[in-house]
Amino acid sequence: MFGISFEAYLPKLIDFSINFAQSLFRVLLIVVVALLAIKFLRLGLNRLEVILVRAREASESVPGAAAMRIRTLMSVLWTIVAGLVWFTAVLTILGQVGVNVTPILASAGVVGLAVGFGAQNLVKDFVSGFFLILENQIRVGDVAIINGTGGLVEAITFRTIVLRDQAAVVHVFPNGSINTLSNMTKDWSAYVIDVGVAYREDTDRVVEVMRRVAGELQSDPQYGSAMLEPIEIIGVDAFTDSAVIIKARLKTLPIRQWMVGREYRRRLKKAFEAENIEFPFPQRTVLVGEAKAPLPPAGKPSEGN
Repeated sequence: MFGISFEAYLPKLIDFSINFAQSLFRVLLIVVVALLAIKFLRLGLNRLEVILVRAREASESVPGAAAMRIRTLMSVLWTIVAGLVWFTAVLTILGQVGVNVTPILASAGVVGLAVGFGAQNLVKDFVSGFFLILENQIRVGDVAIINGTGGLVEAITFRTIVLRDQAAVVHVFPNGSINTLSNMTKDWSAYVIDVGVAYREDTDRVVEVMRRVAGELQSDPQYGSAMLEPIEIIGVDAFTDSAVIIKARLKTLPIRQWMVGREYRRRLKKAFEAENIEFPFPQRTVLVGEAKAPLPPAGKPSEGN
């Protein structure tokens, strides 16, 4: 009608249809490959999670704690892996439909570099938190000393650790800024006690009383269930101005050492009083010499001259 022949455009239409079908096939193939990759990666991570849980549970004092910690790590790792797979798939699909992905990659690199410089402390916190949880260095409910500040661990995230001290003050530490970490309740705890007695006391007799009191404490259902071993008498540890120091240690379940230690001190004091074992107290010995006549005033001869 307008002088346009359909036969002239038929080859172009056929070529477009073939190219469209090929691109669509490639896109579908990329999606299928991405889905298969996701599935196999999911299976692999699940298998790795089972292996890690079995390896950690044997040394875990709290049942289920290892599974919870490893499950958290696997979820974060899964999010990262799945994101990378789909990001690669989307870029590949865009390349198949004729979109130039080079500017996209360049822009992503520039944005990533800017974000990396701007959030390097945040990235450091996340990386430190990941390995801190992976290595099971600390858990919620532990008593720890972080950068010289002690308290009860109330929360652990990939970015921060929250401590609450005895005065109920909450301390928040970014994971990347933790220089020293001392866990006082990992797997088991200990209460170290220095017992001072007077120098006149027989230290062997004192040790016998200490062992007897510890044995009675361990037989008590309320406190014995928290004690892992009989008392460890380390021995005479020091000589001070007024006392002989005998050092001992009570091994307990995590975070139970203070409860057991305070009760042991209470019972030990009563036992020492019953056995007439003297607790030391500061003493001072004053030596008084012979009384001498005062010196005569200057210029006056003394008697007898």
